[in-house]
Amino acid sequence: MQDEIRREIIIKASAKQVYDAIIDPKKIIKWFPDKVEGNIEVGNQPIFTFDHGRTSVYILAAKPYEYFAYRWVPGGPSIVEDLLSVPTTLIEFHIEEQGSQTKVTLTESGFASLPIDLAKKGIKNNSGGWEYMINRLKKFLETN
Repeated sequence: MQDEIRREIIIKASAKQVYDAIIDPKKIIKWFPDKVEGNIEVGNQPIFTFDHGRTSVYILAAKPYEYFAYRWVPGGPSIVEDLLSVPTTLIEFHIEEQGSQTKVTLTESGFASLPIDLAKKGIKNNSGGWEYMINRLKKFLETN
């Protein structure tokens, strides 16, 4: 069973701009969820709303301008509950400034520990989904 999805992209923006686009509720809705309910801060479980449903995310770690991580249930139905009590995957954004550009490495891992049907659906949906979303992040930052 494949355990992770990894995407890398170079964005013409500073590490601060990239980080802010990931954690600021007013900016993240420009490229990722349609709506955010709650605070995007370590230890919180905000709800992300997409066209296909709502899902809780558990904010695990935040190191400004370098790293951001959260847990969620991938590819599943709308999940709005305590994520510390259900199987999840880990989403990580590694942010590395390189001169006037920033390298973003996005990883979703932990599929092998999920129930098999959820893992297969998550890998199928999120492989293309992360490609699409990381390119939306690039477009948002490079055109605003």
